[in-house]
Amino acid sequence: LLAFEVDNLDDLLQEIGHIPLPPYIERADELDDHDRYQTVFGTEPGAVAAPTAGLHFDEAMLKKIAEKGVDSAFVTLHVGSGTFQPVRVNDLSDHVMHAEQIEVDESVVAKVEETKNAGGRVIAIGTTAVRALESASRDGVLKTYRGDTRLFITPGYRFNCVDAMLTNFHLPESTLLMLISAFSSYENVMAAYRHAIEQEYRFFSYGDAMFIEGRLG
Repeated sequence: LLAFEVDNLDDLLQEIGHIPLPPYIERADELDDHDRYQTVFGTEPGAVAAPTAGLHFDEAMLKKIAEKGVDSAFVTLHVGSGTFQPVRVNDLSDHVMHAEQIEVDESVVAKVEETKNAGGRVIAIGTTAVRALESASRDGVLKTYRGDTRLFITPGYRFNCVDAMLTNFHLPESTLLMLISAFSSYENVMAAYRHAIEQEYRFFSYGDAMFIEGRLG
């Protein structure tokens, strides 16, 4: 049995810990990563990876979005390290989806209902936000949700809540790539990726993003 006698474990981790950068970033974390690999939305500790679509936003951009009449709602996403793992099975039904902790509270449910009733769209920032909202609306109606989700979204999935999304360019053979292929179509996603490669877009966590319109139901 190993025991640590510390006054505040969180403070100690902040002092001696390192930013858990994705494994494909083959360098040690740097001081700038403490700010660059943290979204402007982040308030609750618990994630081991940033929901990277959110890295494209800052306070100034959020203000401009609000000035255009776009409302925002915030879910809690404790992104897990499994987000970087490739699918290693030939049959997707054999894949064990990693769990992530999420929370969709009453304020989000009310805002989504208000938006839908007014004919507006729900635009998710990132694949984890999509998983959170879809996990909380499995029966077709968004409800409050707090806990783990292992929702594995693949082509053929029927979306219940999200109308459009902003997401980065993802790793090949990843569950995230499958999710966005389900959201749009495999053909559309591959066309976007070919364009991104031709135009030398940046990929993955510190890379560029794309806006995708989905197909509800």
